[in-house]
Amino acid sequence: MHDEPIDPFNGDPVDPSAGLDDLTDGDNQDPLTEAERQDVLEDLADLEIYQALLGPIGVRGLVIECEDCHEPHYFDWDLLRGNLRHLLSSGRPRVHEPAYDPDPDHYVTWEYARGYADGVHDTLTEGTDDNE
Repeated sequence: MHDEPIDPFNGDPVDPSAGLDDLTDGDNQDPLTEAERQDVLEDLADLEIYQALLGPIGVRGLVIECEDCHEPHYFDWDLLRGNLRHLLSSGRPRVHEPAYDPDPDHYVTWEYARGYADGVHDTLTEGTDDNE
């Protein structure tokens, strides 16, 4: 019994994915700049806040419009967190595919999540500004 699907091309000399091994070599990849690293770290911190605020009301993750295929990609919280951590460690994003049959009602955009978090923050600090 295998945890992962068996590679149907394992040992095949004309394996169509053979060239992908070359892409995993980190030698040809430029590391993230300090500004890019900081952006990813900020995204990870924001993601924690968004999940804490939106998860309890049924939001399962974020939807992102893919720049390559111009399709929405649905990421649950853990998958998106893993992708961001992978980007930090490897300097490049993971290969991705659209989720299988996601329910769009359970996902929001980064902008919606940011606005929701800002609204909660403003509501919580509204009374404290008057007391100064």
